[in-house]
Amino acid sequence: MRPPLEVADIFRHYGPAYRQSHGEHLDGTTRRVMAAIEACRTPQLGGHVEQCTTCGHVRCAYNSCRDRHCPKCQGLARAEWLEARQAELLPVPYFHVVFTVPAAVADLAFFNKELVYTILFRASAEALRTVGADDGYLGAEIGAIGVLHTWGQTLQHHPHVHYIVPGGGIAPDQTRWVPCRPGFFLPVRVLSRCYRDLFVQQLRTAFAAGALRFPGALAGQSDPTAFAAWLASVAESEWVVYAKPPFAGPEQVLGYLGRYTHRVAIANSRLVGLEHGQVSFTWKDYRHESKTKVMTLETDEFIRRFLQHTLPDGFHRIRHIGFLANGHRTAKLARCRELLAVPPPSPEEEPPPQRWQDRLRDLTGVDVEVCPSCGGRMVTCGILKPQPPPRPPMWCDSS
Repeated sequence: MRPPLEVADIFRHYGPAYRQSHGEHLDGTTRRVMAAIEACRTPQLGGHVEQCTTCGHVRCAYNSCRDRHCPKCQGLARAEWLEARQAELLPVPYFHVVFTVPAAVADLAFFNKELVYTILFRASAEALRTVGADDGYLGAEIGAIGVLHTWGQTLQHHPHVHYIVPGGGIAPDQTRWVPCRPGFFLPVRVLSRCYRDLFVQQLRTAFAAGALRFPGALAGQSDPTAFAAWLASVAESEWVVYAKPPFAGPEQVLGYLGRYTHRVAIANSRLVGLEHGQVSFTWKDYRHESKTKVMTLETDEFIRRFLQHTLPDGFHRIRHIGFLANGHRTAKLARCRELLAVPPPSPEEEPPPQRWQDRLRDLTGVDVEVCPSCGGRMVTCGILKPQPPPRPPMWCDSS
């Protein structure tokens, strides 16, 4: 069922004015994201006509934009990704570790998204691998799935990476599984310092290579002496790494991944209202026992906050490291199962090709072909060609 208010509604009503007011600050990627969300499931993308075989009810079903930033287009992608991950779960505790950056680094990241987000992934992954391999802590090769988020509850820019980590790893000689201590993965203070040092070093390297941009208020940091002083202060600030309690079981791990992997800055379900040029939405105040509150923003500010989480084209926000890295995941997981005395998953026959409607129903239980009027079956009875977007109104100047 369509929610009463969607991000797309806000973009369609106020996007043109936003583009006119802020056009010089919008790059091609951001413009494409806006256009995709505005066009999603509208005549502009075409679609098909469906009719119920029981009661004759007719409706138009328009195509999705499939943009990864669109709140409406992640359901099937999320379900298919989770299905693939389910076969990779091991019978061990799983931990949730989060790496954040100081506010000053977040400001730099905003203008250097691809570079600094990549450093965030590299430094956090290397910290996990390095501390995990240390004989004083675990002494094993670990594996992890990392998911980049760039937002906080109020849509402010807050880049951080969530890692889901099996509680243990493969011994260096590959002959045994090394379990972590019950209820404890790795010391977060040690992780934090290692992560901070790696991040600062990679920022220093990027600056030396001339790869960082310093627009606007950051212009003063482009001077080598000023940047060195800024980097020194950053290195002395607090770099927060925290670990949450281990998950209760594999089902809880998958449930968490389902909520976080294909998430966008804000779900349509959090939107409360759109009145007098203002958007209201719910948010959780984690500083006050996760109490749910309502925030109201001018539409211009809401759109700005949403768009600042647009990722660079081709940037991978989900990454696998250690024994879960893409290049050797199958072989390493097979070895993990041997060491844990777990039988390999039974081979399954390649399923026949499915329509996306059947795939969505099988994976999520959502059946989009149910008649909303009588519960019968909707079948396609015609094709709707894409319609060009409406032209802006022509104004007649009679002066």
